[in-house]
Amino acid sequence: MQPLAERLRPKTLDEYIGQKHLVGPGAVLRKMIEGGRITSFILWGPPGVGKTTLAHIIANRLETPFYTLSAVTSGVKDVRDVIERAKSGRFFSQASPILFIDEIHRFSKSQQDSLLGAVEQGTITLIGATTENPSFEVIRPLLSRCQLYVLKPLEKEDLLELLHRAITTDIELKQRHIELRETTAMLRYSGGDARKLLNILELVADAEADPVIITDELVTQRLQQNPMAYDKDGEMHYDIISAFIKSIRGSDPDAAIYWLARMVEGGEDPAFIARRLVISAAEDIGLANPNALLLANACFDTIMKIGWPEGRIPLAETTIYLATSPKSNSAYLAIDHALGLVRQTGNQPVPLHLRNAPTRLMKQLGYADGYKYAHDYPGHFVRQQFLPDELQGTPIWHPQDNPAEQKHRERMQRLWGEDRFKGE
Repeated sequence: MQPLAERLRPKTLDEYIGQKHLVGPGAVLRKMIEGGRITSFILWGPPGVGKTTLAHIIANRLETPFYTLSAVTSGVKDVRDVIERAKSGRFFSQASPILFIDEIHRFSKSQQDSLLGAVEQGTITLIGATTENPSFEVIRPLLSRCQLYVLKPLEKEDLLELLHRAITTDIELKQRHIELRETTAMLRYSGGDARKLLNILELVADAEADPVIITDELVTQRLQQNPMAYDKDGEMHYDIISAFIKSIRGSDPDAAIYWLARMVEGGEDPAFIARRLVISAAEDIGLANPNALLLANACFDTIMKIGWPEGRIPLAETTIYLATSPKSNSAYLAIDHALGLVRQTGNQPVPLHLRNAPTRLMKQLGYADGYKYAHDYPGHFVRQQFLPDELQGTPIWHPQDNPAEQKHRERMQRLWGEDRFKGE
């Protein structure tokens, strides 16, 4: 028997829940689909909001050949084979065959390059799906040939409609006596993800005898009793990564390594874990131990080179190192403070002595006049103004109470005076 999420996968736009801004009456994507012609596009959104489903609906509606590749398992040869099949199997009257690539952000540059010609010439219509920002993960030439549509997490009303549809129309659940007495916990754990929500409903229903009275307490209890229900696209994904990062931040290596093991055992993408470690090293350890960022970045590179199962070892090493390291978020707070100042005060003029003066006119206007070259002075330092006039004397970075930052603070106080870097 297929999982509930597969059994309930919509077949038509009228069955499709959510994303009204794209497929609602009169919306841009619905117009294209109903017109029978679509251009290549990329769907960007979180897991479980209908990216794959929408691609299948479009292919069925247009009655055109539909090819699908996974960026996880396919190489350049697979891409070229699909393109050749699309060329040979196409009739003049048909719309271009659709090539759907799930997780397109995981395609390498060479794999993405191999798509360019076919997309540009109309040999295929590309539909890509990604949970990552395409601006960073998709090469510019391919991105410029595709429209980008952003899918949103499902709203509460959408999720409730999906639950009602599941218990009233699914071939299995409609034979059961299921009452949705409380739904707050289900909605909270789902996080706007339809697949998560249906996985939770199925998990609870399978564990209970009729009648199934669904309450918040029951849902929480069943999820806690099923730790192996972790799914990298399912109900525990965001909860477990949150627990992982908070354990590192809280300097508990035992808890951090436990949550890492949960993710490894559950099949989480190792690159996702490694990225979170890099962020944690910068955000939570920061200047208290700058080596943490170097180690986290080395861990990310190592994972890309060796993969599973050996990749679990550098992940564990880095996790324990970060959890046991001293912590500081002073850099994180400093950039947020600086951004707040920029938004509050606008584009303050750069002081004249700091401006570049590549032309005679600029020199005559006073650009670079009075600038003091630090290396010409004892200790390679001389006091002068670097902030705009309106912000002069505004403290932004506040060193925190750890040996590394106290050393920096003492040096800054010697250079700039006692009042400027007081710390927190």
